Amino acid sequence: MTHSYLRARLSYLMFVQYFIWACWYVSMGTYLVKTLHFDGAQVGLAYGAFAIAAMISPFLTGLLADRYFASEKIIGVLGILGAVVLCVLPSLKTFSSFYPALILYCLLYVPTLALGNALSLHHLKNPKKDFPRVKLFSAVGFVAGLIGLNFLNGAESSIQFYLAGAGSLVLGLYAFFLPHTPPMKQGKDVSVGEILGLDALALLKRPSFAVFMASMFFLCIPLYFYFVNLGIYLTELKWENMLAKTSLAQVSDVIFFLLLPWFLHRLGYKKTILLGIACWVARYLLLATSAQSPGWQEAWIFAAILLHGACYDFLFIAGQLYVDETAGPRMRGAAQGLIAFVTWGAGSFLGTLLAGQVLAANVLVTPSVIGLSHDWQAIWQVPALCSLAVMAFFFTFFKEAHSGRASS
Repeated sequence: MTHSYLRARLSYLMFVQYFIWACWYVSMGTYLVKTLHFDGAQVGLAYGAFAIAAMISPFLTGLLADRYFASEKIIGVLGILGAVVLCVLPSLKTFSSFYPALILYCLLYVPTLALGNALSLHHLKNPKKDFPRVKLFSAVGFVAGLIGLNFLNGAESSIQFYLAGAGSLVLGLYAFFLPHTPPMKQGKDVSVGEILGLDALALLKRPSFAVFMASMFFLCIPLYFYFVNLGIYLTELKWENMLAKTSLAQVSDVIFFLLLPWFLHRLGYKKTILLGIACWVARYLLLATSAQSPGWQEAWIFAAILLHGACYDFLFIAGQLYVDETAGPRMRGAAQGLIAFVTWGAGSFLGTLLAGQVLAANVLVTPSVIGLSHDWQAIWQVPALCSLAVMAFFFTFFKEAHSGRASS
């Protein structure tokens, strides 16, 4: 198998994974509020289902992928089961039935993300150079999912879950044809902690790694305000073709994916990640300004959307590469599971809950002059200030080894 063909296969894996995610994650808040009439706190809890799964998935990754089963087979089984659950969700109309089913689906989906990353990093010859090129197809898949759902006019409809279910079935079947990725610790003398992936916790003894993980955790709390609330905000503004317009974020994502290796080589991990955090601060300030600037409102919102590439790539993709470089081959799966636990799990859970509570606390008694039902300036100011505090913490305490530049 040529390396180009390998990259193409892994790129399609990323495409399908993020196509599924895009089909429901951005628009779910609008569906829950406008169609099922859930309140802000329930919307926050619903988005927290993803976080609950992310807190559990590292143990599944450590137990199954690192010890017992090939990664591609786990992805295949989880993809097929996930398709079944997604197709059941549209029939569930109450929060008490929808919420546990959504948690079940997320428990099936979230492990495939960490496993996909670990599988790709395992097979690529030069992960620092090749992984961003493979990962950029996650952005292409996300765009495809948003545009497809927008074409079907499904932002407020349950069709989003059927579309995601079809994608999940494709993922499950395709995964069985991925390069074989055997358990790294099979047949070896390993402890219970290693089997559960807890050996990655030893990395926290390194001060800079601990600072990095703490920063990722605290930043993910304000970060999820964007994912929970943006769709609701744009719906209140009565944006037409909302999903197609927000897909510009993934166009930005592709551009910054391609630029990431250059930034890492020139700036190193610390400055690149700092730049990513600064973009989150700017994004929320732009959204807060847009709520009180009718004349420039669309311009500020589009600017916030177009910052997505730098916000995501300079933080999450650079972070995954930093973790991979720090952990080494033996702990790769467990370490990727650890960062998933911190970012998509614990930080996301608190962030989605807080985003829902802040949304509920800022309902306007009387709609604003432009028809808004919430005080969006106050809502967006909260994550802006939190992100600024994390930026100061990371700048002060993170110390990068060697020359401060990532290796080529």
